[in-house]
Amino acid sequence: MLLAAILIISVIVFFGPQLWAGYILKRYSTQIDEFPGTGGELAIHLVEKFQLPDINVEKSEQQSDHYDPEHKAIRLAENIHDGKSMTAIVVSAHEVGHAIQHATGYRPFFLRWHLAKFIRYTEKFASILLVVFPVAALLTRSPAVGVLMFLVGAGTLLLPVIFHLITLPVELDASFNRALPILAAGKYIPESGIPVAKQILRAAALTYVAASLASVFNFYRWIAILRR
Repeated sequence: MLLAAILIISVIVFFGPQLWAGYILKRYSTQIDEFPGTGGELAIHLVEKFQLPDINVEKSEQQSDHYDPEHKAIRLAENIHDGKSMTAIVVSAHEVGHAIQHATGYRPFFLRWHLAKFIRYTEKFASILLVVFPVAALLTRSPAVGVLMFLVGAGTLLLPVIFHLITLPVELDASFNRALPILAAGKYIPESGIPVAKQILRAAALTYVAASLASVFNFYRWIAILRR
């Protein structure tokens, strides 16, 4: 009974935010002809307005929305780039928020960027190391080798936890300290749309909360396995 309850809670915690975010983004994806431009056009306008150097606005081939600091590109999915909906306008402003973080030297943004370069390799390396280290310790008959490999593997697995914990404040800053004030001050959305914009931004932030919890759970799972 307890196991079933834990499983249900885990599913809700890890998958609930993503389902909720998807629902909110879809709910407010209805086209609004009164908007003067699309999400892509808003992004271009804001890049020019805030004089962000060498920033390009592109339609994403992966159908995902993100800011690529390596190539200084704001990439928007087709429905965001070409859309005239609350979702399109708010998501576009959020990605511009990341470009502003980059241009203004926002430190957490740069910390996340540099960590991201290592994360793609470290998780696989750590998983292999944590599986191999008991065998290595047995073959070498040296507990010190096993302890060293364990510490390196556990430390490497800890990097994604740190990465996701840094990601959340970076995303919240791009949303509520950058995008939302820009939308309100520039009257790019009606005043009545501000609560909707907040709802969209909160829903998107929940997905990063879920990612943070998942990385913590993965780290704890490996430690629990190795303690047996």
